[in-house]
Amino acid sequence: MHLMLVMHFNENTKHYRSINPCIEKDKNALLDFKAGFVNLRSRGLSTWRPQHDCCKWRGVECDNRTGHVIKLVLQDFDGGTALKGQISPSLLNLTYLNHLDLSNNDFGPQPIPKFIGSMTKLRHLNLSYSTFHGNINPILISSLTELRYLNLSYNYQLNGTIPKVIGSLTKLRYLDLSYNSIHGNLPIELGNLTNLRYLKLANSGTVKNLDWLSRLYRLRYLDLGDTPFTEPIRWVDTILMLRELSYLRLSSCNLSEATIPYSNSSIVNSSVSIADLDLSGNNLTSSAYRWLFPLTSDRLRSLDLSGNRLDGIPKYFGNLCGLRSLGISFNLEIASFSGLLTNLSGCTAISLEELDVYYSRFYGSVPNSIKNFVSLKKLLLSDNQLNGTISAKIWELPKLEYLRASSNNLRGIMPKEFGDSKLWYLDLSKNRLEGVLSEAHMFNVSNLRHLDLSLNSLSFRLSPDWVPPFQLDRLDLSYCKVGPSFPSWVLTQRNLSYLNVANSSISDTVPIGFWDVSPSRLRYLNLSFNNIAGEVGDLSSRFAPYSAIDLSSNNFSGPIPNVPSDLVSLNLSRNKFSGRISFLCGIVDGLLSFLDVSRNSLTGEIPDCLSHFEQLIILNLAHNNLSGTIPTSIGSLVQLEVLYLCNNSFNGELPLPLKNCKNLSFLCLGFNRFSGLVPPWIGENLSGLYGLSLRSNGFVGPIPSQICRLANLQILDLSKNKLNGTIPSCLNNLTAMVEKGLLSHEQTQHYYSPAYTSIDSDGRNIGDDYSNYGDYAMIEWQGYEREFQSVNLGLLRSIDLSSNGLAGEIPDELTDLHEILSVNLSGNSLRGEIPRKIGELRSLLVLDLSRNGLSGGMPLSMSVMTSLGYLDVSDNKLSGRIPSGTQLQSFDASRYSGNVGLCGPPVTRNCPGDEASGFRNVGFEEVDMDESLTRWLYIGGSTGFATGFWIACGALLLNRRGRHVFFRIHEHMMDWIYLRIVLILAKLRIK
Repeated sequence: MHLMLVMHFNENTKHYRSINPCIEKDKNALLDFKAGFVNLRSRGLSTWRPQHDCCKWRGVECDNRTGHVIKLVLQDFDGGTALKGQISPSLLNLTYLNHLDLSNNDFGPQPIPKFIGSMTKLRHLNLSYSTFHGNINPILISSLTELRYLNLSYNYQLNGTIPKVIGSLTKLRYLDLSYNSIHGNLPIELGNLTNLRYLKLANSGTVKNLDWLSRLYRLRYLDLGDTPFTEPIRWVDTILMLRELSYLRLSSCNLSEATIPYSNSSIVNSSVSIADLDLSGNNLTSSAYRWLFPLTSDRLRSLDLSGNRLDGIPKYFGNLCGLRSLGISFNLEIASFSGLLTNLSGCTAISLEELDVYYSRFYGSVPNSIKNFVSLKKLLLSDNQLNGTISAKIWELPKLEYLRASSNNLRGIMPKEFGDSKLWYLDLSKNRLEGVLSEAHMFNVSNLRHLDLSLNSLSFRLSPDWVPPFQLDRLDLSYCKVGPSFPSWVLTQRNLSYLNVANSSISDTVPIGFWDVSPSRLRYLNLSFNNIAGEVGDLSSRFAPYSAIDLSSNNFSGPIPNVPSDLVSLNLSRNKFSGRISFLCGIVDGLLSFLDVSRNSLTGEIPDCLSHFEQLIILNLAHNNLSGTIPTSIGSLVQLEVLYLCNNSFNGELPLPLKNCKNLSFLCLGFNRFSGLVPPWIGENLSGLYGLSLRSNGFVGPIPSQICRLANLQILDLSKNKLNGTIPSCLNNLTAMVEKGLLSHEQTQHYYSPAYTSIDSDGRNIGDDYSNYGDYAMIEWQGYEREFQSVNLGLLRSIDLSSNGLAGEIPDELTDLHEILSVNLSGNSLRGEIPRKIGELRSLLVLDLSRNGLSGGMPLSMSVMTSLGYLDVSDNKLSGRIPSGTQLQSFDASRYSGNVGLCGPPVTRNCPGDEASGFRNVGFEEVDMDESLTRWLYIGGSTGFATGFWIACGALLLNRRGRHVFFRIHEHMMDWIYLRIVLILAKLRIK
């Protein structure tokens, strides 16, 4: 209907091309107009040449008889470059111009030119999507009294209020002011526009009074979406007075707060005209069905109630015999799915073509009554609480084309010959389906294009010679049992753009022909987490433009092959690839956002061709045998957020251009042979770092004080180098370790766009899916090196300066880091006393000061460090009594050894005077009861936490973006549970 209306409004402006040449004055005016722009190639302005007839220029139409320019259309039909520059007043010389369309351009920041108000013959004016700023000029508007069509929508910086003089444009049939920055109440003068057929005022202020609307009796299309109703009384009555209204959108209008929406008389009346009704996003409850009744009739074709709080639908919905589409997605109240179908079981069941309950809280099974919906084409059930089985009757629906029931708890066995020949989209992923699928199951789905059965307990038993009856665009069988053989039938799918068989129990080699298919439409390939061996063939011509490849966690070997030059994402980590990484120089189109070739056997240097990677967000070359220096072209990676070069044999000083990577949040260069000073520019230029690991290298000199400028730093690891000097006293400037707040792991997640897009029920692209990458790091924790993954890594606040040559005293400022969890200063030459206020580090879990030259007594404040789970002060020169405290006496005596002057529990040496006063050390046998109690406290805590944790994981599995994170995390979950339990218990002790 919307399209028909727009076509109607354009019919009056259609003219044939002139048989006479254009008027010279008009040509000159157009050339002056062209001169105001800075990009003359856009919109075909290059065709505007003085020697040619201007009536034949692109976007120009002339009167058939006179040759005068009457129509100018320079909107973006083809996605070209937008016009930029000034709109010349030379348009005023086009004295016969009645149609002006400059939409989809970039004229900001400037207001709508005032001179347009002098173009009084205009009947059609479209300035939408053109980045205009400022107010809508009342004088400009009031002069355009001949306008039939006015569209100023989607100029997001167009602000102020709707001028009241808009009521003087009484010939308007089409008005669109939606999605600007307009505020204030809608003016009642809009009621003067009695010729309006189309009115769109979405996101255009607020609605205080709707009485004026009743005068627009010719209105067919009304959109007030995202325009809150503040005080509308009996607005339903007003709508019912618009007897020709066909389309009504009142989404996100705060209707749940609207008072007295109807009168009693409206309940017995009903609209006979509304065909499309959108009431989504209003937080409505089921009480709204009373006033909704008069807005419905047999003419209603589409009803959208998504984004509300409905606990079902009323029975009268079953009598809407013309209803084709019903949307109840994003419904927040628990409701029965079988009850929904029951209340639709009248004539609506026969007419309904699309039912959308996506991301709601419907529960129950998919019952046999689904068979009554014989016209159903699209059924969206994803992200609900459906359980039980899927009725076999669903496969008998004769018109079903699109079925999406992912992210539920559906179980059972897939029936043989599921689906109908019309079915092209099938997504049953993330359920509990089981059984074995053979050729017989997919015999009758010849139109299938999209198949997603991932994350189920399904097994596939298909003949190696099987040729499917369909040609798929997208196939996802990840986390099903596809193997052990590689599914060779995939080679018959010539239209595949997306293939994902990750973690599908394949233990085989890839058929040679798989790498040789060319040309190909494949844009996303994921074979990760299998046991696939052999070499990978040349990939440079196997993929469509802007592709993503994930072959990680397999047994691929041999050299890394050539890859497409316009690659977007490449993950070859955790394999057995060998040789050099010269393939990087073939990725020249500058689109790569993700590169991970870690944990292989790669050798040689990093080629100096990184200048092509301006869009790279994640670069991981860790755990290989790479050597040499970091090339200076590393400075071209201005979008880089993560850099992993750890566990290689790189040498030399850190290159100065690395400071250009100002978006870095995690920098891991540990376990290499880097040398020279720790560069001050790390603190000066990489202000976004939350993690810095330079451990196990050959860095020398002092720790630069500029490190203290890294306010977001949570993890600082400079251990096992040759650093000297003193510990900077400015450490209390590390704000993330000082300020209290909720620990988070959000900063450990990095999102990047892979090469594939999602498609809607009509097969149209609806935007990119986004993949994410979680950081990890090797951290020395309680005396052992442990790998922390993204979830638990984000919970850490840690400083490790151990095994260096640091001297001097421990700065008192260290005790200001109230949120720090781990401090390791062991293996240095520190002198002086332990800071007296160290007990203020109440969150501290790990403290290692061993193998230094510290002297004096242990501060009494340490007795209140009830969170402390690991302490080592051995091999120092400490003396005096070990302070009494629950924690300090629980550590093994070896943690205090090498301090000849220490006495008191838990060491066996009594302090002077202990025997005379009757003080004696407590043996281990006497604390067994306390240790047993503590042990049970940990067990109880872990049980309760694990329960809550798995509930959270269930929610995580329902999140498209989050599910990838989950399956990377599960291998390291014990570390995460451990750390969380320790943190919880620590907080309890503090309280």
